[in-house]
Amino acid sequence: MRILIQKFGGTSVRSKRNRALVIEHIQRAIEDDYKLVVVVSALGRKPDPYATDSLLGLVDFPDNHTSQRELDMLMSCGETISSVVLTSELQKHNITATALTGAQAGIKTDNRFSQAKIKEVKPDRILHELKHHDVVVVAGFQGETEQGEITTLGRGGSDTTAASLGAATNAERIEIFTDVNGIMTADPRVVKNARSLDVVTYMEICNLAYQGAKVVHPRAVEIAMQAEVPMRVRSTYSKDEGTLVTSSRLRTGIDIPDRLITGFAHIDSITQIRVKMKDEGQRLQSNVFKAMAESGISVDFINISPSEVVYTVTADLTEKAVNVLRSLGYEPEINENCAKVSAVGAGMTGVPGVASRIVQALTDKDIQILQSADSHTTIWVLIKEQDLAVAINALHEEFGLSGVKEVTM
Repeated sequence: MRILIQKFGGTSVRSKRNRALVIEHIQRAIEDDYKLVVVVSALGRKPDPYATDSLLGLVDFPDNHTSQRELDMLMSCGETISSVVLTSELQKHNITATALTGAQAGIKTDNRFSQAKIKEVKPDRILHELKHHDVVVVAGFQGETEQGEITTLGRGGSDTTAASLGAATNAERIEIFTDVNGIMTADPRVVKNARSLDVVTYMEICNLAYQGAKVVHPRAVEIAMQAEVPMRVRSTYSKDEGTLVTSSRLRTGIDIPDRLITGFAHIDSITQIRVKMKDEGQRLQSNVFKAMAESGISVDFINISPSEVVYTVTADLTEKAVNVLRSLGYEPEINENCAKVSAVGAGMTGVPGVASRIVQALTDKDIQILQSADSHTTIWVLIKEQDLAVAINALHEEFGLSGVKEVTM
């Protein structure tokens, strides 16, 4: 049995017109002799009535007294409704299909409501249903604890559902359908001449996703990578094959083309915090980050020197972080309205001069670099948010991504 996983997000299933396009993708896969596990998100986005945020509005979230357990019961309804609606429309097209909740599909999670982690997938029910149906439609974003409690998987939960089911069923491929035609060299809303890529490595798309690209959740990519299941990121609105996400060397023996930079991602609405050393020596470093952790404040872009610590937090946590530091007797320097730009590429490893070109391209545009860091495959710079569009366009042009030509696999 050749199994294909297809995941469709909320905008793909929000209307009859969009669901007709979804059904076309499913029909083509059936014609290619696949059995399909189709994972769906809730119908649309707020204010659509069955979108997750709309459902939460029924209990006045976040100003409510509803328990996390009950919120998960509520939030899971959107995907369950979506699975039944799509199944009904598939049956109208004479496609044999059945709907399953996450629990019925065998997804077992821990008991961290609203942020549950998948512990195990038992695919027996899915495999049984595929013997009698061409399509099993699974409600994404949800699972069940060992005690039978409904849980939700947090942001990107439907992507994670699809990847986990792909690994558990030994699927031939996982296809993530989105609003854009694959993975782009940059956010097309910022860079008009951004291009789609034919193929990227698991690690590259993980880095892009963690650094702000929202096409697919990085946890889903990690699961697919561990199981060695190829993934495609495609557009619901096109027949194009989109972007193949795979290992650095394909089984065909063809390498992913060498390129210094695969793409650029960004995160805005960031605040840079700088705490200068007084007399406490290394205690400053320990005190600051321990206080942030105990206050539930996630920190990023950390630079530590003998005289100071510098790091970033999201804008919504700025006031809380400053108050924590002041309670410890520190007077931090705050630089609000910043953005983090990340250059990602497997080809930059060991290649000199990449950082120099990034610095020069930004300097030529009179853009100040507030912080920088690098790893083997990623270089990060922190700039003022007002310079974001100019910066990414300049870097995109510097590394020739506007005219990138990928190898068709």
